[in-house]
Amino acid sequence: MLNVAVIMGRLTADPELRYTPNDVPVTTFTLAVERSFSRNGDRQTDFLDVVAWRQTAEFVCKYFTKGQMMAVNGSIQTRTWEDKQGNKRKSVEIQADNVSFTGSKRETQGGGDYSGVSSYGGEGRSYSEPALKEPAAAYSSGDTGDFEEILTDDDLPF
Repeated sequence: MLNVAVIMGRLTADPELRYTPNDVPVTTFTLAVERSFSRNGDRQTDFLDVVAWRQTAEFVCKYFTKGQMMAVNGSIQTRTWEDKQGNKRKSVEIQADNVSFTGSKRETQGGGDYSGVSSYGGEGRSYSEPALKEPAAAYSSGDTGDFEEILTDDDLPF
């Protein structure tokens, strides 16, 4: 069986760190994720709930703020619960295993001091990777005659 979710989107609000009664750090947040296709030139956006536990939760709350782009790798989980009126409810969430910065350097400057961190792998895997110090190389001097255009759903007339 396979249960893998990989999403990238913008935080809809600042994440807040909470603790369970057993003092385990947890945060839940929502990412606004654009769909990869569009209808009539307008892309639809899904608002996906994500839950992160322990060190991953602490990492998210320390380094991310509302509006920042984030990539999440994890699994889809469902849970059922009863609301205050006694109605059964079901929630679908992504449980984050890994989170990463994905925005531009300028875009992520205001979110905190994370100059030595680019992602966090969670659950006993505490590591930090050096942040990029210079932009990646650009290959703008190549000849585009060697490439052919690939049509996507957006290019189709219907």
